[in-house]
Amino acid sequence: MSGEETVDTGNGVQPTGSFWIISVLALLWNLLGLMAFFGQVAVMNSEEALNQLPEAERELYKNLPNWVMVCFGIAVVCGVLGCVLLLMRNKLALPVFGLSLLGVIGQQIHNYFLSNTVDVMGTGAIAFPMIVLVIAIALMFFAKSKTSIGILK
Repeated sequence: MSGEETVDTGNGVQPTGSFWIISVLALLWNLLGLMAFFGQVAVMNSEEALNQLPEAERELYKNLPNWVMVCFGIAVVCGVLGCVLLLMRNKLALPVFGLSLLGVIGQQIHNYFLSNTVDVMGTGAIAFPMIVLVIAIALMFFAKSKTSIGILK
């Protein structure tokens, strides 16, 4: 164990400030994702909002399979829950982040392979989802490493 990652106060392994900073930033990131999810649900359920979109984007929303929205919901809800578990120092954060990652992957499969999202939305439809995927993977590895050194119990 490196001294930078943990502090042993005699009461077991304790996280340093960087653990708390990363965990709080991750929670804020996932809360933004949760807001985006509810925003997308609101747009999809509002004929007025849909009519404000260009035709191609409107068709993307109208043709979006329910399972993709389920994946989106799982990704963000489990992301938020995983962060709360991190802050509680609970090792269940790891499998919850695993579920979040599966949700992200489900969305990506649809966006890259089963729809014309990239054609309609442009290269931004590639870049940002890749960032989401990288962060989801990083959070899993973060939780795994903190479990292995005894910070998450």
